[in-house]
Amino acid sequence: MEIKRNILLNPGPATTTDTVKLAQVVPDICPREKEFVGIMREIEDGLLQIVHADPEKFAAVLFCGSGTINLDICLNSLLPADKKALIINNGAYSSRAVEICEYYGLDHINLKQPIDRQPDLAAVEQALQENPDVALVYVTHHETGTGLLNPVREIGALAHRYGAILVTDTTSTYAMRPIDIEADNIDFCMASAQKGIMAVTGLSFIVGRRSVIEASAAYPKRSYYCNLYMQYDYFMKHGEMHFTPPVQVIYATRQALKEYFAEGEQAKWDRHFRVYRALRGGLERLGFRIYIPDEISSGLVAAALYPDDANWDFGKVHDYCYERGFTIYPGKVEKKGMFRLCSLGAIDEPDVKAFFEVFEAALAEYGVSVPVRYE
Repeated sequence: MEIKRNILLNPGPATTTDTVKLAQVVPDICPREKEFVGIMREIEDGLLQIVHADPEKFAAVLFCGSGTINLDICLNSLLPADKKALIINNGAYSSRAVEICEYYGLDHINLKQPIDRQPDLAAVEQALQENPDVALVYVTHHETGTGLLNPVREIGALAHRYGAILVTDTTSTYAMRPIDIEADNIDFCMASAQKGIMAVTGLSFIVGRRSVIEASAAYPKRSYYCNLYMQYDYFMKHGEMHFTPPVQVIYATRQALKEYFAEGEQAKWDRHFRVYRALRGGLERLGFRIYIPDEISSGLVAAALYPDDANWDFGKVHDYCYERGFTIYPGKVEKKGMFRLCSLGAIDEPDVKAFFEVFEAALAEYGVSVPVRYE
């Protein structure tokens, strides 16, 4: 089967291999069969290995849905009665965590921080000192709206010092940047299949401490479908998701995990980083300003400010590239025109070279000056 290959430079879903796509073409099966249960166990083992999690201490819990379902599950399931969540808010995805707290009526502190720099650790510690009832600290590991990388290990150390757990959204770093869940002071991390493991959309997962999940059985029940303990307990007893899983996506995920381990943790990160360097370097060569400095960047996203050129039209440039097999993506920063190029997925430097040939042709087509101008 010949499948057209598109290069997705958006922050997910990512470009997949044909072998992952074709892994979905399988005989129909009831997901309650022992054969399928075995596949689910295999996937859990792989997800734990990626973050070097001890299976005696940690579990991987799977859900149907996009990455946002993980935020919902962790926040509504892991906060004890009469306790607070501390949300370190310095981007679009940590703002989403605040919104989830508001929707559920969870007691929380919205610790707003600038979106173009790492959070002030002294401010984090002050919030913990002043609020001894904080039981959960939440931070986004990588804000893909800007490309900012947050210091999870240091924040986790603070959370533990004050008796709280650390929950971090690793949707756009899991299986890309190396993570060691205990060394990085993480109690719960999360991702979805279409991101770092380069599978397809529809499956999300949370890797977290068994002891905390089991203690959460006594916490207030705030959701039925999105309850972490319910899903964990059912899987422990039956080896199955409580409700119908995305069967074909599970097969694609199994194949993606095989390909992850075949490539290797360090080799995969090296590839993502060299793609990032090529993307950032190409933008800088054309004169674009990158929003986040290299020293606090994730090494996965280059977010470029729109130039001050009357001929610049992101929609037209996007469509020109899209028609030729390349997808670029707008930014997530209010009042600042920005677009993002991301190094996720099954891509490498030759793909970046081919992209810039198309991108530069788009700039020429619409009369955008190169190098681009800023006032």
